[in-house]
Parts: sequence; C-alpha cells; structure tokens
Amino acid sequence: MGIKGLTKLLADNAPKAMKEQKFESYFGRKIAIDASMSIYQFLIVVGRSGTEMLTNEAGEVTSHLIGMFNRTIRLLESGLKPVYVFDGAPPDLKKQELAKRYSRREDATAGLDEAIKSGNKEDIEKFSKRTVKVTRQHNEDCKKLLRLMGVPVIEAPSEAEAQCSALCKSDKVYAVASEDMDSLTFGATKFLRHLMDPSSKKIPVMEFDVSKNLTLPWINLLICAFLCGCDYCDSIRGIGGQTALKLIRQHGSIESILENINRDRYQIPEDWPYQEARRLFKEPLVCNDDDEQLQLKWTAPDEEGLINFLVTENGFNSDRVTKAIEKIKASKNKSTQNRMESFFKPVASTSVPTKRKETKCVLGSPKQVIKSRKFTEASCQIISSFSPPVLGVRFRHSLMLSRGETNEKATKEPANKKAKAGAGRKKK
Repeated sequence: MGIKGLTKLLADNAPKAMKEQKFESYFGRKIAIDASMSIYQFLIVVGRSGTEMLTNEAGEVTSHLIGMFNRTIRLLESGLKPVYVFDGAPPDLKKQELAKRYSRREDATAGLDEAIKSGNKEDIEKFSKRTVKVTRQHNEDCKKLLRLMGVPVIEAPSEAEAQCSALCKSDKVYAVASEDMDSLTFGATKFLRHLMDPSSKKIPVMEFDVSKNLTLPWINLLICAFLCGCDYCDSIRGIGGQTALKLIRQHGSIESILENINRDRYQIPEDWPYQEARRLFKEPLVCNDDDEQLQLKWTAPDEEGLINFLVTENGFNSDRVTKAIEKIKASKNKSTQNRMESFFKPVASTSVPTKRKETKCVLGSPKQVIKSRKFTEASCQIISSFSPPVLGVRFRHSLMLSRGETNEKATKEPANKKAKAGAGRKKK
C-alpha cells in the first residue's frame, strides 16, 4: 500500500535526500528488488489489452515471465547485479489490509462485468487492471526463471520489503528497488524508484538517501507512517503529511502526540495498534545472517533449462530465447568488472608517525643570511637531468650558478646598459 504522501513530504522538507539518477549510473551495484511489486507491474502492462493477456497454449498467463525475463536481461546488460526478494507469510497485523484489498478487487470485478456489458472500453481497461492479483503460481514461475538465468533469489520469511531493507542495512546490497515506500520505514538507507520501468518511458531513477535526510530521520518517518496510515494500522482521519510533520515537531513522540492531540478534531481509530506496528517495523522477521540464501551469487545461465522452460513449456520463440541467453552470457563479463571508486578505497596507515623536532621561536631575530653553495660540474649535470629540456637552448638552472657567477652577472648588466646608452648619444 505504501505511505500516502510520503514522496511529496520528502520533496518539500528534505530535498537533499532525493536525487534523479541515470539508469546506467548503477553499473556494478547490487540491488535488492521487491519481486512481487515487479510481477504486479508486468501483469498490468506487458501484452495486456482490456481483459486479454498473453498466454501459452494451455491458456496460462505468461506476461509475468516475459516482463521478468526481458527486464532482468536489461539490468544484467547494464552491469547491475539484481537480487529478487519474494514475500513470505504476511504478519497477522496485515490481515485487515489484505481483506480491504480483496474487497476492492471484488468491487472492481463487478465494475468490469458492467463495463463489458455496456461496451465501455475505458472502464474495461480501468477495472481489469484493478482485478489483477499476483498468485503463488506467478511467484513460483518467476523464481524458477530467475534461478535458470543465474540470478539470486531470496524467499523472505515474511515481508519482502523488510528483507530488502535488512540486506541494505547490512551492506549486502547498495539499495532497495521498489515502488512501495514502505521500504524506507523498515530502515533501508537507500531506496530507488522507477528502476524497473521500461526504457521506452525514459523516466530517470529517483534515489532516496536517508542518511542525507536530516529533517525527517527514520523515527519521524515511522511516526508519519502511523499518522498517515500504512499496511499495519489505519490513518487518523484529517491528518496528512504536513500536519503529521507539524505534530512531530511540536511533541516529538507518538505517545506525546496522542496525549495532546485535539480529539474533537481528529478521531483516533478504536484499538489503534500503533505499538505493534512499531515493533514490526523495528524488529521485522527476516532471514538470519547465516542463511545460505544470503550468500549472493550470480552464476552462468542454464541454457538447456531456459529453452525447455520458456520454449517447450510456455511457447516462447526459440530464436529470441537463444539470442537472449547469449546476452546473459555476455553480461557476465560486465558483472565481474568493478566500479571506479572501488580502486580508491582509503587504506589505514600502520606506520608510526615520526616526531618533529621542536622549533624555538625567537622574537626580533635578525635578517636571514642566505648561504650560497658552489656546485661541482658533476652535481650540475645531475641537477640539469631533472630540468625540462629546451630545444636549441643550452639551459642552465639557477641552482647551477655559483655565488661569483651570480654577482658577476649582476654587475655586468648595469655596465652593459650604460655602454648602450653612451653609444646612443654618440650617434646623435
């Protein structure tokens, strides 16, 4: 569901935490992707027209497979290292939200039936998208496809957003990619939107960097989620993002807000489970650090397995699949290359710093006496070897001149000037 108005709230109050990036700028980055969100997008967009969707000979939908296959290849070709995270069992606190979603799909199904009867194409398109649901079979199909492609898959014990955020906080990945802002409330330090959008849209990736969000630190984002509404608790009617931020600045904590809020103006839902919701955000159920799934590895594609699964079982074009496999194999060379900054990591110095000799400060010291030093012919040759050569000119460095030579040159110059001046007067 996400948090209503959070993007605008960040843009207005923490603009430094947001920046637009080119898709190619994530070369070499490991990115944790919310798989269910991506599959949902593919089912809505890929090959869909009204109630018609792409299917195989058995009548099974293949839009999710086409979308996942092509989009993942694009990521790999650009040098990105995707990690797909799939949802596990939802927490009990989310059952109320899931029931609401089911009810909305039922309403959309009824609206679609009426639109089909009336022949209203716009309503057919609108309501058909609202009836889309990611099923267990869709998830299993995509898991199998990704593993055959050599891309790591993680099955989260509960919420995928929580697992993605845990990967990001532990520096196993650079950022989390999703369209659902819930990842920020689970503590993800970097969050990407529009990474999975098709290249034809030409929409830049929006990166959120929570470390630069000084106005809205993580705990304040969490309070905004409670006040504005999230998957775990209803919103307080009448409170939007700006009002929530104002209350946070006035009172500091959610408990203080509830104590001082104007209850005549703002009605708090009965049995409002903000405490349990806070616990789920702060201590989500995620994989243990020693879980084998977290040993992220990108392997070579299973060519025979891909052809059998996509071509034989799902009716994909054989030539296109073969060419796509070659792209995956070619992308392996890119994935082994490092980003430029990896060559310039700071190295801690183990050497003991030498102590400088103490210098005495003498007030009113006399003028400095510069001692000249004569250089032998051998030393002059050594010094000249470090000087830049000038063609056609015999170059002598100033350090090569002895004291006598310097003084002689200085005394000759005024004499030469006087001689030239005298010669000029004689001609007149």
